[in-house]
Amino acid sequence: MNELKKNNTITWAGFAITLLGAIMFSTKAIIVKLAFAHVAVDALTLLTLRMVFSLPFYVGAAWVVTKQPGATPLTRRQWLIVLVLGIFGYYLSSLFDFVGLQYISAGLERLILFLYPTFAVLINAFVFKQPVRRVQQIALTLTYAGIGLAYFGELRVDTHNPNFFYGSLLIFLCAITYSVYIAGSGYIIPKIGAAKFTAYAMLAATGGIFIHFLFAGSFKALQESSGLWWYGLLLAVVATVIPSFLISYGMKKIGSNNVAIISSIGPVSTILQAHFVLGEHIFLEQIAGTVLVIIGVLLIGWKREAATN
Repeated sequence: MNELKKNNTITWAGFAITLLGAIMFSTKAIIVKLAFAHVAVDALTLLTLRMVFSLPFYVGAAWVVTKQPGATPLTRRQWLIVLVLGIFGYYLSSLFDFVGLQYISAGLERLILFLYPTFAVLINAFVFKQPVRRVQQIALTLTYAGIGLAYFGELRVDTHNPNFFYGSLLIFLCAITYSVYIAGSGYIIPKIGAAKFTAYAMLAATGGIFIHFLFAGSFKALQESSGLWWYGLLLAVVATVIPSFLISYGMKKIGSNNVAIISSIGPVSTILQAHFVLGEHIFLEQIAGTVLVIIGVLLIGWKREAATN
């Protein structure tokens, strides 16, 4: 009980580390949009480079967890669950995300993607038979109303984009596949541990991306675009590896519920970065929709926190 109270207490160090991690995660869409704008690259090639530079860190993490005292091997069923969740969470969702970013703004991408906690609630309701409580129903209504408001505002601004709906659909698919990962991880992590699950799931996703690139990727793009490798390195280190360690440390210091609430800064951070770095417009519907989505996600986070106290 004392440990639970400790993890539910927000320290300044825990808050600062978590906030920095959330902001760094939110730079992903900005870096991807910059890469598409300045070098000749497709989504699969850029995603592959991201995983090339991330791979050594995940291999190292997997080696550490297997060498820990008392480490037990996974069963065949556990391996299957981890592999499937890794494919959904960081292969399919990342691919949908990178392709979708070619067609819609970074601000809208982050807002749509931020629906994944509500999708996870629905998956838990239909698959794991967890009831959707009143506060969760309110949260779902607020988040989808916020997305609708921001979406139609963006549609009014971005009137000449023929692929707007296609790009939006891909980001929705990204949010859905990532929510499968989140919901499934809640089932398997208590059985095998968070560090082992994350390391193995990321390796599974990396393997899927590499196989995809071998069959459909462009090795020519890797050779001809000299600046492309820098974007891959930025995506791996700044927007993936460092923030993942910061968020993990934040969970250890202040608890996962507080981390989820603080991470709600993500859409706001992306919208501001997109405005100042990419020159994307900020409009009233976007602001109002963002507020509704964040309130909805916070309600889900607080309900989860109340349930664990």
